[in-house]
Amino acid sequence: MGLGAHFYLGQLLGQAMALASTLRERLIGLIEPLLGRLGYELVELEYSPSHGRSGLRVFIDAPAGVGLEDCERVSREISALLDVEDPIPAAYTLEVSSPGFDRVLRTPAHFGRFVGSRVFVELKQPRAGRRRYTGELLTVDEAGIALSVDKERVAMTFAEIGKARLAS
Repeated sequence: MGLGAHFYLGQLLGQAMALASTLRERLIGLIEPLLGRLGYELVELEYSPSHGRSGLRVFIDAPAGVGLEDCERVSREISALLDVEDPIPAAYTLEVSSPGFDRVLRTPAHFGRFVGSRVFVELKQPRAGRRRYTGELLTVDEAGIALSVDKERVAMTFAEIGKARLAS
């Protein structure tokens, strides 16, 4: 394969990733309000496009916790919504589950709920050669968070955070 073919494949991959990201944001915009009306919180949404059957994983939580009946109820409601809106251009499998022990932290409210907990944060871009931090979540405000990492305070903005979850 020549340089031109590699460049073309790279462009296609970049376009596919951009479309998946846009679709993910649209799905969050559709599903999050529905979950709020049902008394649940959208913790995370993962969309994995595929040539065969794509996958849509929705992680939910509720103040009283989430059981199998909750997941079944939410799955039926999301399926009905997506049947009407039809945002996914191909066949897909829907999976609804609780966030689990390594719960994703996606919004300022998620972080706020877990102040004092041990968290793992991966930055989008390295800072001083370091991208991953694990420590106690000290503070959360509208701009970002602060962690205690190896007895040092490390502040980061929400825009810098690529991934975050509770750490074990």
